[in-house]
Amino acid sequence: MAATFADALKVDDVRKRLGWNFLGLAVFVLTIHISMPGVNKDVWNALLARGELFQFLGMFTGGALNNFSVAAMGITPYINASIIMQLLTVVIPQLKDLQKEGGDIGRRKIGQYTRTLTLILATLQAVFMTLSLARYSASSTTGGVFTMSGIGFYVMVILAMVSGTMFLMWLGGLLTERGIGNGVSLLIFAGIVLRFPNYLQDTFAKAGVQGATYVMSLIIFFIIMILLVAAIVMIHLGQRKVPVQYPKRQVGRKVYGGHSTYIPIRVNNAGVLSIIFAISIMYLPNTFAQFLVEPAQKHPWLLNTLQFINSVFDPRTWFYNLMYAGLVIFFTYFYSAITFNIQDVADNMKKYGGFIPGIRPGRPTAEYLDRVLSRITLVSALFLAFIAVAPTFIMQLTGVNTFFLGSTSLLIIVGVALDTMQQIEARLVMRHYQGFMK
Repeated sequence: MAATFADALKVDDVRKRLGWNFLGLAVFVLTIHISMPGVNKDVWNALLARGELFQFLGMFTGGALNNFSVAAMGITPYINASIIMQLLTVVIPQLKDLQKEGGDIGRRKIGQYTRTLTLILATLQAVFMTLSLARYSASSTTGGVFTMSGIGFYVMVILAMVSGTMFLMWLGGLLTERGIGNGVSLLIFAGIVLRFPNYLQDTFAKAGVQGATYVMSLIIFFIIMILLVAAIVMIHLGQRKVPVQYPKRQVGRKVYGGHSTYIPIRVNNAGVLSIIFAISIMYLPNTFAQFLVEPAQKHPWLLNTLQFINSVFDPRTWFYNLMYAGLVIFFTYFYSAITFNIQDVADNMKKYGGFIPGIRPGRPTAEYLDRVLSRITLVSALFLAFIAVAPTFIMQLTGVNTFFLGSTSLLIIVGVALDTMQQIEARLVMRHYQGFMK
């Protein structure tokens, strides 16, 4: 491993890209610590402590939500905008054609639409969050979150939060372009890792207070996590190799083809995106409901509605976990279909004379690949659904808080780390170095 990193640093392109990664993540850390003026941190943290939801969201923002920094909303609006645009490209033929046939220009156009939608969603979320906290501050008898008031102050808060989200979106795009790995995934990865020291400190402090029983539960918990990491690595690196043969063909005096190769179909084509997108959707209703509970105290019908939403979308309920697992399965199939275009693969094979042994070129090849992909994706979808709901049951089994170091967090950390290592390896292999995956 150390030798591989040394080789990576010898390659100028890899060294520069790793430098961009470290620089971008350093800027991310600085950004999440730029606090918003006019906020009572004690009242804000007391409000966050009321729900595990905010603890979970705080983890994905690297503590920006806890600090009420300019990046308090994190990258969530961009993720939601990406979900909407991906779904629209399936529903709207013009967008589908733009993505499929537009080339780089089409992708840039869709990227522009996604950024515009991110701005709209970030503005709506910032307005909602600011007005809800303003009403809470006005109605609270123990002191509000905001120590200042007035239209000018509220506009400043909204603009600061929207700017923070748009900056993180730009930073993620910059890391994707000039660094190694997916920039947005790297920011989410960093957000989770940054919260680990606080989580471990709280966990071990709790172990010191509760004694031997909790220590034993903690040992069982870490054993389960190690087993899950091993399973995640196996699924993430697993692939089905579909054999392909190319017949010999003569052009002039030269003979081309006559060799065998394979199509690598990854077990987990969707990567970590299916779980990230499912989380973003599942936490939206509860987020809005918890922000509105205090202002709704004077309206019983609204308060009852919000309490019902909170109870339905409680992460510990069966209904929530079934919905969560269903969304993960849906997005796993959805992104597998997007990332592995069966028809394009079949057409390219037919164009260059390639064929799968025992399968005729063209439509039969596409149908065969579709069957293979469907079976592989089923395994991946069920595994990811299990990973998504496992924290609830692990917490019930061990009594250890899994909202920070749960299987979902592990999947994101391991998945992003493996994807980044594979990209580094690909660049090393191109230059005749050995990679990580020996």
